Amino acid sequence: MWRFMGLGGRLTSSTRFMSSSTKALGWLEHVRPAHKDPITGVTEAFLADTNPHKINLGVGAYRDDEGKPVVLQCVRNAEAKIAGCEFMESKATTVSSKLVEESVKLAYGKDAHVVKEGTLAGLQALSGTGACRLFAEFQRRFHPESPIYFPDPTWSNHHNIWRDAQVPVRTFKYYHPISKGLNFAAFMDDIKNAPDGSFFLLHPCAHNPTGVDPTAEQWREISYQFKVKNHFPFFDMAYQGFASGDLDMDAQAIRIFLEDGHLIGCAQSFAKNMGLYGHRVGCLSVLCADAKQAVAVKSQLQQIARAMYGSPPVHGVLLVSTILSDPESKALWVKEVKDMASRIERKRATLRESLEKLGSPLNWEHITNQVGMFCFSGLTVEQVDRLVREFHIYLTRDGRMSMAGVTTSNVSYLANAIHEVTRYDQEASNVCNISL
Repeated sequence: MWRFMGLGGRLTSSTRFMSSSTKALGWLEHVRPAHKDPITGVTEAFLADTNPHKINLGVGAYRDDEGKPVVLQCVRNAEAKIAGCEFMESKATTVSSKLVEESVKLAYGKDAHVVKEGTLAGLQALSGTGACRLFAEFQRRFHPESPIYFPDPTWSNHHNIWRDAQVPVRTFKYYHPISKGLNFAAFMDDIKNAPDGSFFLLHPCAHNPTGVDPTAEQWREISYQFKVKNHFPFFDMAYQGFASGDLDMDAQAIRIFLEDGHLIGCAQSFAKNMGLYGHRVGCLSVLCADAKQAVAVKSQLQQIARAMYGSPPVHGVLLVSTILSDPESKALWVKEVKDMASRIERKRATLRESLEKLGSPLNWEHITNQVGMFCFSGLTVEQVDRLVREFHIYLTRDGRMSMAGVTTSNVSYLANAIHEVTRYDQEASNVCNISL
């Protein structure tokens, strides 16, 4: 209650201070701490651990064989090229356009007719997350009643992004927990049973978190069924190059849909395959029916971006544009992507071999059958908790392991730890079966 003091009924300074403070506090009292992101939570726990043998298998970014972040040589060369040059504000649009031009070539093919015909609406985005968020908002504005279907499972942040855009979310069956591979029959059934004209989010390569990708023939069947149902495919391509080591091979799903005449949405990120995680460089492209439609779609995307963040930072896009537009720099990048993918592939083979040499009765073929940055290990929540508690090995509780965190020096320790936590459960199961 306001209290009047002295001549003229004025408030004392102490009364004014207490009253305004009490009122201000009321604005935020209902705010509670948000749930921790499952991936960043793993990193926080790892950093707080002082054990010298700790291993971080949570981070979805490349690490070298010493477990350290990598600055690619092509990036160092690009830094040297742009160092000291005056980057005028007037050049920002040109550089951004160059990024989009080179990015869509990576996705749709450098000789694809859509690149030359102007039917692609493309926009620089704040990495893959920003590209997804832009498209989610675009979907909300122009197809507010249409749900988007995510594979089960998918990257956890997909749910956050489309939820915040207030787009209805559904899931489709994808992963088979017994085979630890693709549940293709159930996948196809869900495509057929979804309402006509639904949006589907697809991982074109190196599926996160499972590392399980359809074959080329399966992609063709998926594309055909999308045509039948008039579904819209939105590809989130965060790991191009990490599945096969070949950038074109990893884009084959998008190009199959392109050949079949689909309209397409695509989010691209250079955070992983160029090691530019902190630079937030990405691209959103939408393939339209004609050039006039592309102009309209691009204008709407630009308006959405303007309200969200204005304009993106320029340093990272300048690095990526420099690498992609120079043949020599691009060739070096292609080689370095292949080297990164090959190291991960070798570590998959070594981990599987180590587990088999330990005499594990379990089948570990999925470690080498899966591709890309991640291995969906099949470990239970209880087994993951034991790895954290007893062995200081950190991964998400769904059993996703970032294979980039596996090194020559820690792979034996990791294999022994996995063998220990899985052997206990296997022995308990055997005892139970004998008693029965």
